[in-house]
Amino acid sequence: MAKIRRNEKREMPALNTSSLPDIIFMLLFFFMSVTSMKEVSLKVQLQNPQATELTKLEKKSLVRYIYVGTPTSEFRRQYGAETRIQLDDAFADAKEIGDYIINERSAMKEQDQGLMTVSIKADKQTRMGVIADIKQELRRVSALKINYAATQRTSY
Repeated sequence: MAKIRRNEKREMPALNTSSLPDIIFMLLFFFMSVTSMKEVSLKVQLQNPQATELTKLEKKSLVRYIYVGTPTSEFRRQYGAETRIQLDDAFADAKEIGDYIINERSAMKEQDQGLMTVSIKADKQTRMGVIADIKQELRRVSALKINYAATQRTSY
């Protein structure tokens, strides 16, 4: 029969930490490969217009952005104070939007190409002529899913 010893103190064995650096580096590499950095640095000033009826975009990976506004202070000397269009990290003309959308669509998976949405983030002082030019180019390349970025208006 076994003898039970209750008065005897037992010590916990030391924790083996030899694999801890491996685990930390695996987590580090995982987060480095999964995390996406900010892709676009804005070169135009944006103050979104306000709206009352807003919906959120569901799959942001299928959205391509067009930024419209006046250049920031660091780019004003080079590009002037006129309203400019920004595609990714470069200024562009309205005529270049079609090629941009075609390139972006071809870089997507084939089943997602028809689901691509173009979001226009325009400053609230932007003239409608510029927006109309953008929309004409989008129609020309059959990019008909268009979203306009706005902020929630709190009072009516």
